[in-house]
Amino acid sequence: MTWTTRCIVGMAGFVLSVGVWATPLELSGIKVEDSTEVNGTKLPLNGAGIRYKAVFKVYVAALYLGKKAATPEEVYAAPGPKRISITLLRDIDSNELGKSFTKAFEENAPKAEMSKLIPGLIKQGQIFADQKKLVAGDNFTIDWVPGTGTVVSVKGKPQGEPSKEIEFFNAMTRIWLGSHPADWRLKEALLGKSS
Repeated sequence: MTWTTRCIVGMAGFVLSVGVWATPLELSGIKVEDSTEVNGTKLPLNGAGIRYKAVFKVYVAALYLGKKAATPEEVYAAPGPKRISITLLRDIDSNELGKSFTKAFEENAPKAEMSKLIPGLIKQGQIFADQKKLVAGDNFTIDWVPGTGTVVSVKGKPQGEPSKEIEFFNAMTRIWLGSHPADWRLKEALLGKSS
């Protein structure tokens, strides 16, 4: 192969790889945006993956931060707004979803912080109880907005009063990133280690 041919092949490979990078991420038919905006701040995608329960796909989760984080500790310490986005892949009773989140919350929250976190946990439980049923394609977000608190939005609409403490948002994040995460593969994916 001549030098010119190698250059052309190399450039073609580069152009193709750039095209792959620019392709939006799609998981189980759900398009995952490469960035989102929270309170006027653009946040790049840190990682995304699918939550499995046994062999069933339950939802697609995505984590957005101001800068990349590879460990849970980096996520908790990251300054500025943050977002966890959940899009359901199947119909689910919202009480069932709320109970599974509460259980995962309790398994992963630091015991010393639990009394401080209970009011936020009660609010979060009520938000899901009020929804009755969520169907495949429904989305909810859990945002940390500095100065406001943790804002839970269902189908794009904020629900209830924000929980003011960053400890509550971090405890919610531990559902997916804690020492007993909802799904180990999903934890790795949210930390950008796989998809």
